[in-house]
Amino acid sequence: MNSNNFRNLRNIGVIAHVDAGKTTTTERILFYTGENHRIGDVDDGSTTMDFDPQERQRGITIHSAATTVHWQGTQINLIDTPGHIDFNLEVRRSLRVLDGAVVVFDGVAGVEPQTETNWRLADEYRVPRLAFVNKLDRIGSDFARVVSMMQERLAVRALPLQLPIGAEGDFRGVVDLLTLQALVWDRDDASAPPRIEAVPPELLAAAQAARARLVEAAAEQDDALLDAWLRGAELPLDGLRAALRRGTLAGAFVPVLAGSAFRNRGVEPLLDAVVAYLPAPGEAPGALDTHGPLSALAFKLTADDHGAMVFVRVYSGTLKRGDTVFNASTGKAERVARLYEIHADRRVERDELVAGDIAGVVGLKDVLTGHTLASAKDAPLLESIVVPEAVIDVAIEPRKQLDAAALAKGLSVLVREDPSLRLRQDADSGQTLLSGMGELQLEVAVEKLRARFGIEVQVGRPQVAYRETIAQAAEVQHLHRKQSGGPGQFAELTLRIAPLPRGEGFRFANTVVGGAIPREFIPAVEAGIRRTALAGPFAGHPLVDFEAVLVDGSHHVRDSSALAFELAAAAALREAVLKAAPVVLEPLMAVEVITPADYLGDVIGDLLRRRGHVQGQDARGNAVVVTAHVPLAQMFGYIGQLRALSSGRAQFTMQLHHYAEVPARAALAA
Repeated sequence: MNSNNFRNLRNIGVIAHVDAGKTTTTERILFYTGENHRIGDVDDGSTTMDFDPQERQRGITIHSAATTVHWQGTQINLIDTPGHIDFNLEVRRSLRVLDGAVVVFDGVAGVEPQTETNWRLADEYRVPRLAFVNKLDRIGSDFARVVSMMQERLAVRALPLQLPIGAEGDFRGVVDLLTLQALVWDRDDASAPPRIEAVPPELLAAAQAARARLVEAAAEQDDALLDAWLRGAELPLDGLRAALRRGTLAGAFVPVLAGSAFRNRGVEPLLDAVVAYLPAPGEAPGALDTHGPLSALAFKLTADDHGAMVFVRVYSGTLKRGDTVFNASTGKAERVARLYEIHADRRVERDELVAGDIAGVVGLKDVLTGHTLASAKDAPLLESIVVPEAVIDVAIEPRKQLDAAALAKGLSVLVREDPSLRLRQDADSGQTLLSGMGELQLEVAVEKLRARFGIEVQVGRPQVAYRETIAQAAEVQHLHRKQSGGPGQFAELTLRIAPLPRGEGFRFANTVVGGAIPREFIPAVEAGIRRTALAGPFAGHPLVDFEAVLVDGSHHVRDSSALAFELAAAAALREAVLKAAPVVLEPLMAVEVITPADYLGDVIGDLLRRRGHVQGQDARGNAVVVTAHVPLAQMFGYIGQLRALSSGRAQFTMQLHHYAEVPARAALAA
């Protein structure tokens, strides 16, 4: 199937930092495309895309929500993603399956931490994107400054397609640089299209200069256009648009548009740009050939009153209702009961999905996020989805012992839906620990247990999710022998462990030769090591960033078994770790504090008292932005202290930067 067949389809996401106006922009898109007949509002909890009760209550996006709209004869499958760092997995798995993205920037704040994180994810998945500078009606907004910040912080060639007309409360329209026309919106009528006017005289010189830069960037993408441009010829609009599309798909630049979604200004040109410049399926960099057998990626799971639904992106082939397909990640067969096109919280049943479609599938039993669905069990696996680190634990137990089984079931559903949540048993206390990326994510999970499963739980205070690792190599020989009348247990092995760079996780290697340990027992050795690493022998935290090499060993023809070798490996690892200079690791957070200059000294002093390392400070309007790396253990309750220091005027964001060794004096507390 040729990608030309997909010219009328776009799979795009809307991504941004929290409070940049992302959901408001999406709601306006639904209104102008005719999907909604009234405009949803985040503040009054009437949005279509934030349909979850917690989203409406908190006024934030928690789950990525999908919908389908149509504009100028093109179908747009649209995913609205969360902006809060605690729900970053939702952005990751959306970007993994999307062909393009609209990145919304706050016209006042510019490039914010989560915008930068999401931008890097889009780079990682090679997703072409447009930028929409929103909130240009706000006091302090500055389109040119945001464009400059994009170029400096994101290392991207930001290419304005428009210039704003008016500023702050007087923002009323944009100059279209390609046509050199002004688009002006009436103040109060959301349904009226923009008026086309002449460019205001005071903007004409700036618009002509910006257009010259735009034409030059476009001409660089096409040899014929470049030759005509160098000869001073007037370039045709269709040729310029085609060249801008080519450059956007290649990542040569990012087109930038201007507007105020809340004031209904700039949304229609944004939709025009989505159709004109973002890729159809099969056009995005690294896209699969859409010919051939079925290949689809499961990127999200949800469970509700209708049962479990798996969201998939079809990359090639077709998927029909009633089909039996294979989970190439597990080799198991699965039957497709129903297919649904998703419109936020509404579903439209489909008979089949084709390459390029993003839709919901009901009936799949053992499919998880990142699994590949295919027509053959040995089909190639699609690139999976990286799950972020969990940095905070809470102990969780039912208020009534009668609810213990229901709690276990509810937690298993939540972890299946959101792989960035982790469950484990504390080795010392036996408590069930739920781990996540932040306090908000864990609060939301606990509320889901109550609202969806009717379980009242007791939750302990949030604790840092420490790790442990080793600082040097060590080698041990261990003999496991047990005899009690009947068949015995015998396993002997030599295990060598060595540290790996931060973030490398765990690696296992087998160098045994000559059948000293039979091949069928090797997986048991690895299993014993992995099981023991879940609660490290030094401080009881998960053991990470190490390599284990099975060097040698011996077996007994009658008394050796997989169990014996698993137990021997577990004991050998515990012994080796204690000889390998074990250390505790803690999460260091990248913290960004925005404070009025009057409170700068107090803010920095407080960060230093929290074992923070200030990385830099920059002016942002009449405020100062302080960036620092601070241990997560020192950040609990920080918002209250920051408000007290700044008379309630400062704010902050933070996200995991890396794990680092805990200083000796702090390790005792860990």
